[in-house]
Amino acid sequence: MTDEDAAVRLWRERAERAERVEGREGREGGAGGVLLDGFHALKHALRFGARVPLALTEDRTAVLRLAGELAPDLTATLDELLTQVSPRTLRALVPRVHPTGVVALAERDDPGTRSAPAARTAPLVVLDNPRHLGNIGAVIRLAAGAGASGVFTTGSVDPWHPNVVRASAGLHFATAVERCEADGLPSGPLYALDPEGQDIRSLALPDDALIAFGSERHGLSPELRERADHLVALPMRPLVSSYNLATSVAMTLYHWMAAPVPGRSPGTGP
Repeated sequence: MTDEDAAVRLWRERAERAERVEGREGREGGAGGVLLDGFHALKHALRFGARVPLALTEDRTAVLRLAGELAPDLTATLDELLTQVSPRTLRALVPRVHPTGVVALAERDDPGTRSAPAARTAPLVVLDNPRHLGNIGAVIRLAAGAGASGVFTTGSVDPWHPNVVRASAGLHFATAVERCEADGLPSGPLYALDPEGQDIRSLALPDDALIAFGSERHGLSPELRERADHLVALPMRPLVSSYNLATSVAMTLYHWMAAPVPGRSPGTGP
């Protein structure tokens, strides 16, 4: 059996196992496999401690050269991890091959393994019944970059869906990402974004805040709006109806990050 044959067999075994786990436990957020689509998703997953048993590429030399340019800290790891397969084989295993020509499978942690800490030093983002997979991924990427405690979602959409992981560039492993019911959210002051709320520029967001954002179409659910301790609004020009969800999260997290904090140097983040 060639290295390619062995890698393909292992890929299919793990992919089938992940599908069984998702089918059995997905609604409860069970552990399973995570598809890492592209070099940047694999890079981030490795940097933040993901267990990656298998990575395939159609051009090892090109991927390692890219690693030397963009992630020299991972060159040795990738050299050991990557298995080269033919372009035809790669396209038979994944529905759409990333332009970087690399794909990997990571092991998804058991629920709660990467939970937001009980004593938070950064806000937790709450997405109330989000529907757009790309937006969820973009928010997770923002939260990871801003140093937020995590991203929790309510509703039926799995925040670990492959398209969400693709949009987050693999940064699910850099922060806590969970799905839960509204009544299962962690404790802490809940600040909910709402057009009728107080201008966010007039207040400071505490480090232990939960910051809730409504769905793209329907806004906040009555349940979460009722539970909110504070309703806050982003400044917006008259006649403009709304911001994109990820834009709203970015503006809100920047407001938190930009607040003066003793001992923090400008530009260092949380």
